[in-house]
Amino acid sequence: MAASLTETRVAAPLAERLVADSGADVVLHWLGQAGFLIQAGRHRLLIDPYLSDTLAEKYRGRATPHERLMPAPIEPEALGAVDLVIVTHHHTDHMDPGTLAPLAARLPGLRFVVPKASAAEAMRRAGVSPERLIAMEAGEKTEPLPGLVVTATRAAHETLERDAEGHHRFLGYGLSFAHPARAPLTLFHSGDTVPFPGQVEEVRALRADLALLPVNGRSAALAAQGIAGNLTLDEALALTGAVGIPAMIAHHHGLFAFNTRSLPEIEAKAAEPGLGARLVPARIGSEIRLAAADRA
Repeated sequence: MAASLTETRVAAPLAERLVADSGADVVLHWLGQAGFLIQAGRHRLLIDPYLSDTLAEKYRGRATPHERLMPAPIEPEALGAVDLVIVTHHHTDHMDPGTLAPLAARLPGLRFVVPKASAAEAMRRAGVSPERLIAMEAGEKTEPLPGLVVTATRAAHETLERDAEGHHRFLGYGLSFAHPARAPLTLFHSGDTVPFPGQVEEVRALRADLALLPVNGRSAALAAQGIAGNLTLDEALALTGAVGIPAMIAHHHGLFAFNTRSLPEIEAKAAEPGLGARLVPARIGSEIRLAAADRA
């Protein structure tokens, strides 16, 4: 029996909905852009949290203002205990000093999974020493928390870039959560990426139950301004189907006016028959629960 996915719309603020233990399920809350809060058992994880106005301040008065179209659903100090932060790459809407530094200061035991190519920048932005980093390269695995295995994959935003030491600048991650009485649950967060050779085989090997994929697309006009793009919605669905993942959450939309995909478009696509995989638009105020099957 495959894992089951349910989405529940909840009116209460996110800070009021956080619980200490999700049982055997994995519960996801979208934070905007590529950011997610994940609860798995007693563990609470963050992926690419952007909960500040760092970019609005940086780009104010310039050609691509980064003013928020929606407020952050929670303040960093309201997140409570956090066990791990996972960062896919160095762009500020994924590695945000306005979010990471307050978390690091408040939670002295908190560790950060980051690309090896961005380790020095991660230390600077989070204000942490090297021992608080778990620096990864594509193809590597680590078990940063009991019952959680993290596998780093390549990502191309919009190319497969490497640093001078040969480390990939952009990563995705497979997150596999074990449970003694249930089958493991695996998520795949692609990071910012476009299609690239070998991607399907690499992601298929994760045997994921749920994909978290960007859908804002890309354009020559944005590329000319130095703004790298992502999968289109159709490309994200094609990747999900090609690797055999039964469901995907479409994210990286609705935050910056110059670089987004409209939520009604995504919702309309999700309602189309015959998609092959279930499409769930990322929405603030939704709780997405992935439940594992009992072990045979």
